[in-house]
This record gives sequence, C-alpha cells and structure tokens, in this order.
Amino acid sequence: MTATVGRRERKKAATRQALADTALNLFLERGYDNVTIRDIADAVDVSTTTLLKYFPTKEALVFDEDTEQEAGLVAAVRDRPEGQGIPQVLCAHIKRVRTSAGDWDARFAAFARLVNDTPALSEYGHRMWMRHQDALARAIAEAIGSRPDDYRCAALAHFALEAAAFAHRSDDPELAMDAAFALLQDGWGAA
Repeated sequence: MTATVGRRERKKAATRQALADTALNLFLERGYDNVTIRDIADAVDVSTTTLLKYFPTKEALVFDEDTEQEAGLVAAVRDRPEGQGIPQVLCAHIKRVRTSAGDWDARFAAFARLVNDTPALSEYGHRMWMRHQDALARAIAEAIGSRPDDYRCAALAHFALEAAAFAHRSDDPELAMDAAFALLQDGWGAA
C-alpha cells in the first residue's frame, strides 16, 4: 500500500510541477494575457479540470512557492544569529528574496518582469506575500516572549512585509528597504 501511495504522490507532484513549469514558459513566451488555462492544460496533456484541481486560478500557476516563502520568513526570525535584531534579519531576508535584482539569473529576471508588467499578477503576488503576516507575527511574538496577539508583533510583521512593495516601487529598492527597516528598528524619533 505504501508503494502505491508513494507512486501516486510522486505522479501528482510531477503533474503539478509540469503544469507550473509549462505555464511559466508559455507566459514568458507569449505574455500572461495571451495564454489560457486550456493552452496550459493541452500542453501538459491534462484536462482543464485536472489543472484547476492543482491550481484554482490562473495567477496561482505563477506563484507556487507560498509555503517556502512563509517558512523562510519564520526561519529568519527563529534562527537569527545571536545579537541580531528582528528587523535587521527580516530586512536582510526580504532583500535577498524580494529585491536583490543583482543576484537574479536571466530566467528569474524575466519572471520578475512578467509579474511587474502584469497588474493581475502583481496584485495577486502582493496578496500572497501579505498572507504570511500572521505566521510572521506569531514567530516574532514567540521570539520576544510575548503573547501571540501582541499588536506590536503584528504591526512589525505587516510593515516588514509591506516594505518589499514599498521598495519595489522606488528608484533604489535596496536603499528604500534600508530606510524602511531603519524606521522599523529605531522608530520615528530616531529620524
């Protein structure tokens, strides 16, 4: 029984990956608005019903790392080096995963352009990113020994995540992130 379940799960994972990879390739090749769900399903040789079981919306095909993103944010707080503040490690982590364009390979840069140039994708991506707020707030509360419903932890989580969108809209994303996190670290009085 275990071997059958293992094979089934592997096949499901392979189908899911094939759908996500094919969708991204088609979106990069033709443009997001010029590709339909049916185009993707046909290219992978599955029905549209099957595709929609894996990805409930067209936008979801582009953003398939939701769990990994949340785990990375939580780990940045929980596993931070001794003596480093939470805003400091969040700034470094978010810069690395959301704004450090210089480290991107050509394919990721094309992906970033696709998202930035497609309003439906940029809005969806922002909503997905902000969904990590509660998990991040809980990790921050745990790290400082506070109650899970501490508003300060929720506010830090919200503004840390929102800083990525703020930085993305600026002329110098890295400098914008540093400024936002300096404010989060030190407060307005230090400005």
